[in-house]
Amino acid sequence: MSLQKAKIALVFDWMTNPGGAEKVNKVLHQIFPQSPIYTSIYNPKKVTGFEDAAITTSFIQNLPLAKTKHQYYLGLMPYAYEAFDLSSFDIVISSSHSCAKGIITKPETMHVCYCHTPMRYAWDNWHSYIKQYKMNPILKYFGKKRMHKLRIWDKVASERPDFYIANSSITQKRIAKFYRKESKIIYPMIKCSKFKIAEKTKGYFLAVGRLTHYKRFDLIIETFNKIGLPLKIVGTGVDSENLKKIARGNIEFIGYASDQTLHKLYSEAEALIFPQIEDFGIIPLESMASGRPVIAYKKGGAMDTIEEGETGIFFNKQTPLHLEEAIKHYLENKKTFKPEKIREHCRKFDESNFKKNLFEFLNEKWVTWEEGR
Repeated sequence: MSLQKAKIALVFDWMTNPGGAEKVNKVLHQIFPQSPIYTSIYNPKKVTGFEDAAITTSFIQNLPLAKTKHQYYLGLMPYAYEAFDLSSFDIVISSSHSCAKGIITKPETMHVCYCHTPMRYAWDNWHSYIKQYKMNPILKYFGKKRMHKLRIWDKVASERPDFYIANSSITQKRIAKFYRKESKIIYPMIKCSKFKIAEKTKGYFLAVGRLTHYKRFDLIIETFNKIGLPLKIVGTGVDSENLKKIARGNIEFIGYASDQTLHKLYSEAEALIFPQIEDFGIIPLESMASGRPVIAYKKGGAMDTIEEGETGIFFNKQTPLHLEEAIKHYLENKKTFKPEKIREHCRKFDESNFKKNLFEFLNEKWVTWEEGR
């Protein structure tokens, strides 16, 4: 049986907020438009692009606040995914940063997991996640107590995929350390043709993302409060009000921005500020596809996408001093950054390459799998 004729199911983590994983999920849906999607929670008002998909949700879907506060039900996620009946499928593709990989398949079914990261709040940064996440202290207390059980389940669930795809080098290392599994790196993607280079910039710096603690908008604001340069921040999140309170007049909060508005902001900015550790990070690619360099913390997925001195500048510590030095270095050398060259570098992450690389990987594994069944 060819890959095109195989019966395929897609399994996603909760679909409640747009983000990098959701962009990958949209492309998976485009590649396999006839394949049904299984997910714990789906909020169509927040996550678009799946209007024509056959989506099956779990029992969590109808619980109070599930569509807006999925984190309250993290302890139920393992039960939700194990309850899905996928026995009629030849291939299951899970897109997972949490529990989606934990679905149970029959021995004849090939399960491929596109892993955005091992469950980060159960493994490498679970202490800071529990400490910094804003939620009811009582819920946080019991959540901390249950994390041990969730970690045990996650380790057991990591044995269920037959093959792993990692979205970056750092994710590949995490999969090897926490799950003891090999993986193939296939980078996430952007559609380069959607982004344009502006004739000239307008002198402001840009920061984009969910306004949550680990994105380190506090570091950006502290730095720009000190240096006084214009900064625009795009995004919403739980830290929004607190960040606005500490920001000075040179900092503008845009809030939610449409794609058209965001693309214009990218193209007219001096540079994107990216101080967090991400598993991959699509936002820097969007900036580079617009011809604009990225000033980034030298860890995580940014290491896979940014060429220092060519498409961006790295700083080594998450402190205002180090970020300020990187910004000054950019201003002193900005004429060396060529928009067309930056955009050209970004083309290897184009959506067409992602589709090609993913299909080739799946086809190769499926041919071998078929021979062994």
